[in-house]
Amino acid sequence: MADARPWRVPRVLSIAGSDSGGGAGIQADLKTLAALGCHGMSAVTALTAQNSLGVQAIHTVPPAFLAQQIRSVLSDIGADALKIGMLHDEATVDVVAQALQQHPLPAVLDPVMVATSGDALITPPTVRRLREQLFGACTVVTPNLDELGLLVGRRIEGLDEALVAARQLIDQGAQAVLVKGGHLQTARLTDTLVDASGLRWQHSAPRLISRNLHGTGCSLSSAIAAFLAQGLGLVDAVDAAHHWVRCALLGGLDLRLGAGHGPLNHFHHPLPLLPLENPHA
Repeated sequence: MADARPWRVPRVLSIAGSDSGGGAGIQADLKTLAALGCHGMSAVTALTAQNSLGVQAIHTVPPAFLAQQIRSVLSDIGADALKIGMLHDEATVDVVAQALQQHPLPAVLDPVMVATSGDALITPPTVRRLREQLFGACTVVTPNLDELGLLVGRRIEGLDEALVAARQLIDQGAQAVLVKGGHLQTARLTDTLVDASGLRWQHSAPRLISRNLHGTGCSLSSAIAAFLAQGLGLVDAVDAAHHWVRCALLGGLDLRLGAGHGPLNHFHHPLPLLPLENPHA
């Protein structure tokens, strides 16, 4: 053992809310990261009392303690990428924005505003603060259609409208936007990645009929962060994450956990921890 060479794995810090039901939030992030061969870490922004039926209560973590969590992790273990999820209020957004200024890492922002059940998870003034403080610092923003509508201040009815809204977010400072089509009432779902240069990636697939969709957005954004941490470019990371999530959804079609929206199967094809080439980075 004394002659063994040190090695390191991709490290991803998830800054997000906790889901006591285990299907979304920090819990889904850590499952995703583990399944993709990464070392996942967490800085909890809020505690939720929730299950498969919905969110019953939210308790925000004090901003100073959130900042301490982030400092503790990054000052010692470090990170190769960040996943940012539920930021419940303006003070929380400010803490994360300051962390990104001090540690300009690849970051995936999943602007969690509405739960699968329809419950609101964010205060209205925080929407503007997200755009102002975080869009320019994050590698990609991954809103669903409801969240995209909240970000631009209007209801999104179709893919063309969603792409116009995504370009509006780019004009407001976002580096790239992944438009997720899961909420469109169509037989085929289309996800599209756009940036300042235009459409970068698009994928269309048949809709999966499943009750187990809870945490899909959290898992997708975490998977993108995992692949970024492994050194993939954004387009390749989005493509790989999209494929992984669809396989996880297929692997979870027959799960029965709770009376409402169940989770996808994060461990449909788990990977061992993946060593990086430079163990001292």
